[in-house]
Amino acid sequence: MTVSMSLKSSLLTGLTAAGALAAFAVPAFAQDAAVEYATAAETAFIFNTLLFLIGGFLVMFMAAGFAMLEVGMVRSKNVSMQCLKNVALYSIAGIMFWVIGYSLMYTDVNGYFGTPVPYSWPEAGAANEGDYSVASDWFFQMVFCAATASIVSGTLAERIKLWPFLIFTAILTGILYPISGSWQWGGGWLSEAGFSDFAGSTIVHSVGGWAALAGAIILGARKGKYGPDGKVNPIPGSSMALATLGTFILWLGWFGFNGASQLAMGSNADVSDISRIFANTNLAATGGVVAAIILTQVMYKKVDVTMALNGALAGLVSITAEPLMPSPLSAILIGAVGGVIVVFAVPMLDKFKIDDVVGAIPVHLLAGIWGTMAVPLTNDGASFGTQLLGVVAYGVFTFVLAGIVWYILKVTVGIRPTEEEEMVGLDMTEVGVEAYPEFTKA
Repeated sequence: MTVSMSLKSSLLTGLTAAGALAAFAVPAFAQDAAVEYATAAETAFIFNTLLFLIGGFLVMFMAAGFAMLEVGMVRSKNVSMQCLKNVALYSIAGIMFWVIGYSLMYTDVNGYFGTPVPYSWPEAGAANEGDYSVASDWFFQMVFCAATASIVSGTLAERIKLWPFLIFTAILTGILYPISGSWQWGGGWLSEAGFSDFAGSTIVHSVGGWAALAGAIILGARKGKYGPDGKVNPIPGSSMALATLGTFILWLGWFGFNGASQLAMGSNADVSDISRIFANTNLAATGGVVAAIILTQVMYKKVDVTMALNGALAGLVSITAEPLMPSPLSAILIGAVGGVIVVFAVPMLDKFKIDDVVGAIPVHLLAGIWGTMAVPLTNDGASFGTQLLGVVAYGVFTFVLAGIVWYILKVTVGIRPTEEEEMVGLDMTEVGVEAYPEFTKA
């Protein structure tokens, strides 16, 4: 009996102690779970922000790619001008996108545009809310804006004055691009309609192409490009080496352009998708190059290096609207069609006497339209009707308003140098610093 009571007393004591431990253990486990969740969320925040920053500086490096491509495609007497235009347009885009552009595109979008106020980010040392830092998002979006203006620069090279071009750049990057961008990426009316443009085949590239086309028509062709009998006179660029370097820089930057448009890198699935985007982006570019090489060999019995370079860029533009969903073979074919478009579109523009120095209209506008319309081929969530609606909306808005701006500049400040200034070269007349002074003829 004494043993039985002692055993019972021990059991009761043990159960009481176990209950007490359990009572303390529950909040401890909950606290550990909360800490673990906070750590996971913060880790995702860090990786998402890192994706925006890495993608952003890769796209920023594309400014160097555009510059090298353009200086290689123009004559040596206009090289300094292209260098100046590219560093200036990037800087103007950065300021305008801070002053008004970002807010027009993303802040309280009413369906058609946001609130036009200077954008700001948290003070130094302050923790950001959300899934990524505010400043990293602004930086990533800003370099896309600058890329749009770079497209215009190449088309209008060798016969446009500096200051009218910079004025147009300010309007394009501060108003036109942000307003149209808000329709999709800002959650506006096209986004609600179901339009799909993953990284900007239309939103960035076609917008730049439409603005360039309007400018090329109003500005006119370079002197001597087209003869009175309709003959096309080729005007060779100064350096295919620099043009090739520029193409490879753009190719590299495109991994940030498309890859970081995943907008998240905080999970296994996100990182896997980014890797898939990288691979498809690269395959599309290779498809564009090979298609352009084969087609020019068949058509002209020689391979045109400029077509090969633009074939790569057209392939990249084509896959930009949907770089995630295509299979490897589909990515190659999508890019190859972009390369074919370039080969046929360049001489087509010459028939209409539209002088595009670097081939930006075929590459960015036409291949951008193709890439946008190709989205439903690999993405069941998109429809051809909605994609066409987006293409037409962006085209009409940008071409008409850009044309109005170009025309106003033409009749007010003037957009074209004199024939004599054009013959001498814009390095001497607009910049005052020659790119290759030791090769200048007396």
